[in-house]
Amino acid sequence: MSLTHLAVAFAASSALFLGGAHAAPPGQAAPTKPAPSRDFPQGTATPSEECGACHLAIYREYAHGFGSDMRYPGIVYRTLKDKALTMPAGVSVAASAHAVAGVDPFPIHARGAEEEGKACNVCHFPAPWRIPPPDTPEVARPRARAAAQAAGITCASCHLTPEGTIRGPDVVTAAPHATTADPRIRSSEMCAHCHALGKRVIGKQTQTYLEWRDDFAGAGLGRQQCQDCHMSRTRRKTAEDYDVPVRAVARHLWTGGHSAQRLGSALSLVIAQKAKERADLELHVINVGAGHSVPTGSNRRAVYLRADVLAGRKVVATKEWLFAPWYGNRPDDRAFLAEDKKRPDAVAAIQADEQGPHEPPIRAGEERVLAWQPALRAGRYTVVARLVYDLNRYNDRAFAGDQRELSRTSLPLAVK
Repeated sequence: MSLTHLAVAFAASSALFLGGAHAAPPGQAAPTKPAPSRDFPQGTATPSEECGACHLAIYREYAHGFGSDMRYPGIVYRTLKDKALTMPAGVSVAASAHAVAGVDPFPIHARGAEEEGKACNVCHFPAPWRIPPPDTPEVARPRARAAAQAAGITCASCHLTPEGTIRGPDVVTAAPHATTADPRIRSSEMCAHCHALGKRVIGKQTQTYLEWRDDFAGAGLGRQQCQDCHMSRTRRKTAEDYDVPVRAVARHLWTGGHSAQRLGSALSLVIAQKAKERADLELHVINVGAGHSVPTGSNRRAVYLRADVLAGRKVVATKEWLFAPWYGNRPDDRAFLAEDKKRPDAVAAIQADEQGPHEPPIRAGEERVLAWQPALRAGRYTVVARLVYDLNRYNDRAFAGDQRELSRTSLPLAVK
């Protein structure tokens, strides 16, 4: 079906990004609950292509990554013999992570290997949900929609409310379906259901919202919401062929772990010689640009810090640190391997504990100081350190296709 035909057939969904809410902002009267909407009979499983018939630029960003620098390099699951998992792309950049969430075109996928093929992550298949208040101690996951409706994260997944209206930041009167303005769509709470996993456990995976709330916003480090960094704004119409005003509109890109711009601005790296003429070093890893921990999200994500001491061109000493989220509520540790075998998520738990203890992620605003005293003879050396981001710490380290260097620095070192 062409976009022109979709525009006619799905006129009811033509202003998906223009407005909508299910509860009034603080200090305002609650709106009258609308009758169930007939505009979205498939609910949050409504294909995003239907919305893209009228919201052309927004759909282009969501589905193709226009305006971003996102890349999905080939990733192997564990060994170099595995077939590289790649995402198809018709343009030079890649689709947003939301557009490909729940899409599984691969013969091998982590879910199939770790969870026996179960589509257990309801965040990829959510039913309509309400934006939680900012002081919620434990943010619940969204309710899963019917299995027959599974279609990944669609436009409606975020914009369709339980009452059947469409939420957005602005008051809209010209939309062909029920809309109500809700400024909270611009708040980090909009992301909380899927980017918080249970109660806050410092170091645990998939707690990005809680890291932002407690370590960044709550600590007074900044006022930026998730959208300010991950959905940069532009001025345009939200529906190009409709008589709607030009407004400040968020780009629907959500650049993150697949974006060199986001990764490159997160961490800073400094080498310091603590005592003159001694091999007594400090490496400072500083979270200067992220409003949450780095790395964040999936426990697969990691940052490696490798430091080499060179005598001329020869490496005479090496040290490496791994920064990664824990799989569960405790540090990853080989001591739990026997216990892991009894768990229903045994494969996932074992692969985390097999790597043993490691550094937890660098929290918002944190400066992590790591000491190193390499055994060196008297002489002149160069210390070279670099930070490398790895999309999958569980695969063979020799596979560099999913790695990206974030920072590199060096320091002349004299030892007597």
